[in-house]
Amino acid sequence: MSLCYKKLWKQLIDRDMTRTDLRLATGISPSTFARLSRGDYVASSVIDRICQELKCDVGDMMEVVLDDKKHGAGMSDKRQRRKKK
Repeated sequence: MSLCYKKLWKQLIDRDMTRTDLRLATGISPSTFARLSRGDYVASSVIDRICQELKCDVGDMMEVVLDDKKHGAGMSDKRQRRKKK
């Protein structure tokens, strides 16, 4: 399972807002914002600040992408690499 923030980036485009504009408006640190850009997990308080700033719902900015079971869903990356060898 992973997170996808493509909806957030589309929201910014639709609002003619840059990522830097959003980061400064919400007070999110650059390192946390980098984690968002990579699709990593961030604290729910960060998601809340973004939703408050954009006046949107969580589903309007992100979605959960389920892994395909054929590719070892539920196993750590290390275990998946070991299995491939």
